[in-house]
Amino acid sequence: MKLKWLLIFCPAFTIHPGLTQTFDDFIADLQQLPSGQRQAVVDSFVTVNPQSPITETDTLAHFYYTGNAQSVSVPGDATGWDPGIDLMSHIDGTNFWFLTRIYENDARLDYKFVLNGNNWILDPRNPNTVSGGYGPNSELSMPGYVQPPEIEYFSGLLHGTVFDTSFYSESLGNSRTVKVYIPPEYSTSQDSLPVILFHDGLDFLTLGSADNVLDYLIGYDIIDPVIAVFVPAVNRNEEYHGNLKEEYSDIIINHVMVWVDSKYRTITNPQLRAVAGASDGGNISLWIAMNYPEAFGRVAAFSSNVIDEISDGLQNGPLAALEFYLDIGTYDIPVLIPMVHDLKDILDERGYPNLYYEWHEGHSWGNWRAHIDNALQFFFPNTNSEASPQVNFTGINIQVYPNPGSGKTTLILTGKPGSSSGLYLLDGNGLIIENIWQGRLIKGMQLFTIRTDHLKSGFYFFRLICEGRTVIKKWIVQ
Repeated sequence: MKLKWLLIFCPAFTIHPGLTQTFDDFIADLQQLPSGQRQAVVDSFVTVNPQSPITETDTLAHFYYTGNAQSVSVPGDATGWDPGIDLMSHIDGTNFWFLTRIYENDARLDYKFVLNGNNWILDPRNPNTVSGGYGPNSELSMPGYVQPPEIEYFSGLLHGTVFDTSFYSESLGNSRTVKVYIPPEYSTSQDSLPVILFHDGLDFLTLGSADNVLDYLIGYDIIDPVIAVFVPAVNRNEEYHGNLKEEYSDIIINHVMVWVDSKYRTITNPQLRAVAGASDGGNISLWIAMNYPEAFGRVAAFSSNVIDEISDGLQNGPLAALEFYLDIGTYDIPVLIPMVHDLKDILDERGYPNLYYEWHEGHSWGNWRAHIDNALQFFFPNTNSEASPQVNFTGINIQVYPNPGSGKTTLILTGKPGSSSGLYLLDGNGLIIENIWQGRLIKGMQLFTIRTDHLKSGFYFFRLICEGRTVIKKWIVQ
C-alpha cells in the first residue's frame, strides 16, 4: 500500500498535495529539509496518516510516535517483550520517532511503546487493542491477517448458557469456581453431548471469548453441540507443571468430571471428550490425556509447554487412543518452539493422529482465541453434514456465511477427508481474481474467513476443485 502525505509548508521545493510516496521516501525527503522546516512536514504527514502502524507492500510495518522523549522502543511478541531491541529513530528538529520492520503478510502481533526506558504505554495512534493476561496491548495485524469473526457476539445466533459452581479440594487446600457452557439445543433435545474441558478456564471465557466461539460454530452447524467446562487455576505453576500435577489431575478426573456427568447429559466415550489449554495449560492438558486416556481421548495444546515427563511418556510409553491438536507461534516464547516441534515429531513417529499449525503470531490470547475453532472442528465436526468422518463423501460443497455479506465472510468447504483441493474467487464474468487456498481438507472440512473490503458490490463466485471435481457457489457482496 502506498503512503499519502500532505506537504503544506515546504519552501525548499514544491510538492503537490496528495503526493504518493513510500515511507522511506518521506523520511529521506524530511531529513533533507532544514531542521526548522521539518516539524511542519511531520504535522502534515500525521494529519494524512493518523493511525500507526502503517503497512506498506504487504510486509512492511512502519511504527511512529510523536512526542517529547529521550528514547522510544517497541517491545512485543516480535522481540520477546525486550524494550532494548526495537529502538525507534528520531528526526532532529521534530517530535517524530519511527521504526520499520518486516513481518509476514498474515502476521498478527501484540506490542507496546516504552518511553525513556521505563514508561510502558499503548500506541496512542493505534485504535486496535487486544486483551492479555497483564492488561491490553496494541495490536498489529498485517494486511493478510483476517480477524476471527467467531470471537464476536452475534445477536442473531442462539446462545448457550453458562452456569457456575464451586469446588473445594482437600488435597490442594483450595477452592475454585468452575463454569459450564450448555449449548442452546440442550433444553430442546434429549441427546447426550460431547464434552471439552478448558484449563485456565475463566481466561478462555474472558480473554478467549470461548463462549462466543462455541455459539458461532454450533449456530452455523460447523461442529456438533458440545458441553464445555471451564476450570481456573489457583496455584497455576505447581498445578500445571509442578509437583501438584497429580493432585490437580485427580480433582479434574474424580471430582469435576464426575459432577459434570451427574449433572448433565454427557457422552462418556473418551473419543468424544477433549481437554484443552494454552501455554502451561496445554502442558497439563497433555499430562492428563497421557495419564488418563480412559477419560479424555482428545487433547488441544496451544503454544504449549511440554515437560520431559510428557515427551518421554508419549515417546516410550504404551500407545493410547489419543488425538492431538497442536499449534505454535513463530513469534512465540523461544524455548517453547523446539518443545512443540519435538512433540510433533514424536506423535508422527508413533502414529498418533494429530493436527498441527504454525501461526505468524506470538504467545498471547490474541493468538489463542483465534484458533479455538480449529481444535473444536478437528474434534467435533458436524456429524449431520458432509463434514462428518462417518459419512461417505459422494460430493463436495461450499457454504458461505453470510450471503449476501460485507466486511467478513466465512467459507466452509466439505469433501473427501485428506483430498487435495483448491479454492478460487471469480468475478461476475467467471475470471479468477484470487487464489484463496490450496491444500488438503482436514477431516473432510476446512473453515476460512476472508475480508471483502477490497471488493466492489456485486456478484462473485467461489470455485472449489477437489480431486478433479468442481463446485461453484454464487456470492453477493453488498
